[in-house]
Amino acid sequence: MPHFVYILECADGSLYTGSTNDLEKRLHKHNNLKSGAHYTKIRRPVTLVYSETVTTFAEARAREAEIKRLDREKKLALVASALTPRL
Repeated sequence: MPHFVYILECADGSLYTGSTNDLEKRLHKHNNLKSGAHYTKIRRPVTLVYSETVTTFAEARAREAEIKRLDREKKLALVASALTPRL
């Protein structure tokens, strides 16, 4: 089963990085339910700005940790690179 690593942009402009095995369900939780992460609950609504697919839970957690160590500018560059069409 694939896993996803994602970056959300919060209403205050901050970025949140997470991982899940069901991206649509997790995004719904972040925006609508009391069970979402506290960080995003107080910064709603959130918008998905980046995601990547990995094979295992372990890969997802490792990649999530790697992205979380990046500074804001590098995270924004990662988001921009995913939006830029490849020729």
